[in-house]
Parts: sequence; structure tokens; C-alpha cells
Amino acid sequence: MICSTTLDNGIRVVTQRVKYMHTVSMGIWVANGTRHEAPHLNGIAHFIEHLLFKGTARRSARQIAMEIDSMGGILNAFTSHEYVCYYAKVLAKFLPRITDLLCDIFLCSSFPSEEIERERRVILQEIKMRDDTPDVFIHDQFHQNFWQGDSLGLTIPGSHETVSSLSREQIIDYKQSRYRPRDIVISAAGNVRHEELLSLMEGAFSGMTSDQRSRTEAPVAHVGPRINQCERDLEQTLLCMGTNGLSQDHPDRFALHLLNTVLGGGMSSRLFQEVRENRGLAYSIYSYVISHADCGALVIHAGTEQEQCREVIEIALRQMGQLKREMVPQDELDSAREQLKGNLLMSLESSDNLMTRLAKNDIYLHRNQTVEEVLAAFDAVTGEDILRLGNQLFDGSRIHLEVMGKTWHTGLTEDLLRL
Repeated sequence: MICSTTLDNGIRVVTQRVKYMHTVSMGIWVANGTRHEAPHLNGIAHFIEHLLFKGTARRSARQIAMEIDSMGGILNAFTSHEYVCYYAKVLAKFLPRITDLLCDIFLCSSFPSEEIERERRVILQEIKMRDDTPDVFIHDQFHQNFWQGDSLGLTIPGSHETVSSLSREQIIDYKQSRYRPRDIVISAAGNVRHEELLSLMEGAFSGMTSDQRSRTEAPVAHVGPRINQCERDLEQTLLCMGTNGLSQDHPDRFALHLLNTVLGGGMSSRLFQEVRENRGLAYSIYSYVISHADCGALVIHAGTEQEQCREVIEIALRQMGQLKREMVPQDELDSAREQLKGNLLMSLESSDNLMTRLAKNDIYLHRNQTVEEVLAAFDAVTGEDILRLGNQLFDGSRIHLEVMGKTWHTGLTEDLLRL
């Protein structure tokens, strides 16, 4: 059963009880991420996420770590372009303890100066680690360049320059001004009673106020085509190629996920079968969907030999073109449909996935979207819907291509990207 309560200050508390589970997963979500930063503050949301584990008036960083370990649980956080999440997963009997711990780090972190400097060095190493990991870096580069000139193009960890310049005063001011009640969702799933969690949370969060208005975002769109080549001394040539996608709440989002599954969403997908199985051109090739509040992208990724890169790009473009000219056969569509439905249903056997689903429904849809609704929406997608969406999205004038590897002379030009 799913229950939802809005506190007087606008914070939403949403829970899903699953009696047979032994665990509870709980997250405090703030709908304020990297895209809400000014360029000179890039990385500050991610920096704050790190610092909230570095001590409060009641607990040192070591005590926080020891306490979660004593419960046999998981305590962590992550930052995205549109939200930050602080979450924990523990046995259900530890709900009061983990609630107290999460509330303490979220509301009462002290931001010790020495911890800020220590964590600054950690984040700078994180940035270097990303830059030294090509198959991670290229996706980050794609996101930056696809939304070049927009705040969505900012990197989550920030740059060496911005992270190095952030002061303690800027960090504290940003948290106080940006962690606003109306942007906060507390979600929990597993063997949890709504009223019990509400009683534990209400006292801690009821005094949280903010005079700041909730932000609104202007819709953004990628304008292409564009090719960006990054020279790196790699054994493979890596590529990310994408086009405009859809927002999180777009009516065609279910058709988009089906289209993506057909294109490159699994081992039976067209890209995997043609590029890897039939031609042996790549070990890894797949496509995926990026969805933000007001825009998105559909991206293809592959790693191949330098001299085969152009061929892989041309195959991918042909597959995209085919999806805008020919209707997907019914058996292929049905197979993709069952794949997505199966993945969804299996994911719901985990309390942390249930918790995440609750929060994202609230942040992006402002309501609970039931599993039955999602399954019915996938069932309702037709071949005509996929064809229409393919024509809408696979426009060569919008495609962006990111290539990374050794210098090569295949003559990649924007003309190649015309579908």
C-alpha cells in the first residue's frame, strides 16, 4: 500500500509497505541538482552531498560510519543533474535508528573546515578518475556537448577550477538557500508503516522553512548536427551518438523506451545483432535513454577499432533510419514489450528500487503512477506509435556525435549524420 502526506511546510513523505520484506529503504531527495548551479559554482551540489557525511554536532564522520555498519546497513548518496538523494537500507527493526541518523546528517551537518579541505582533495581525485576512465568520460562529454551552453551541460562533480575555488561560506549558503521544503521528498519502502515514519520525521522536519520560491526551468533543445572528436591514446575508438529524446512526463515516453529496446536495449536488439553478432565489429554496443524534467536524449554507445568506427556509425544511422521508415514487426515489438515489463516487475522485488520509484514519481509526475498503469501503457504502444516517434526523433539535423581515440582520417563530417 502506498501512502503520502504533505507536511505544513511542503515536504512530502511517501511510503510503500511490503510486509514480507525484511528491509526498509529510505531516501531524502532534494529536487535541486547540477542544472540549478551557476557556472562558477559548478560542482557545489555534489560537494555538499559528500560533506553531509563528515560530521554533525552529535556524530563525527567516523561515528556515522560505525553506526551504519553496526546495523549491517547501507548509507550513501548521489547527485544527478536534477536532484540529490541521501539514502539508507537497513533491517526493518532499525527504522528509528536510521531515521535519526539520516535526519542528523541532513539537517545538522557542521561542515568542519578541515573536512571540507580533505573532501575537496577527494573530489579532485574523483574528477581525475573520471577523466582517466574513457568509457565513463565519453558519456560525460556527450552530456556536456549535447546541451552545450545550457546549465544541463554542466558536469556533476564540477571542474578542477570550480571545486578548488568553493569556500565554506558559499557551501553553507547554497545548502541553506537551495534545500527548500517544497523541493524535498522523503520516500521509504519495504516493511515500513507510514504513520510510524511520519511520527519519526515530522518533529525533525516541521521546523524547516524557506522563503525561496520553487524554481522553474526553461525547456532546452539540442541543435545539431555536430561532431566533437577527442584525441586520446586508446586501444579502441569510442563513440556516443545521440539525438533529442523526451521529458520524464512526456505522453510518448513508453513508446520511446520500446523504441530504444528495439534499437539497442539488449542482446536481441538490432544494433547488438548487426554490429556484434553479424559483423564482429564491437564487443560493447547499446543504446539508452536520458530523460530530464523538460527534455531528453536517445544515445548510442560503442567501442570499436579505429578503422571500423565509420562503419559502425553508418550501421547505427541505417538502423535509426529504418525505424523511421518501416514499422517494427509485431513479434519484435511484443518481445521488447515483455522485456521491459519483466525488467520492471523484477526490479520491484527490491526495497531500494521501490523507494526510488516513489520519489521519482513525486518529483517528475507529482503523483503515484501505479505499476498497473505502466504495464497498461506499454501494452497500448503500437507499431504506428514507434514509427511516428522514429520520424519525430531521428532527424539528422539534431544528431550529435562524440568520438574518442587516436587521430584518424576517415573524414567524419556533419554530412555523415544526415538521416
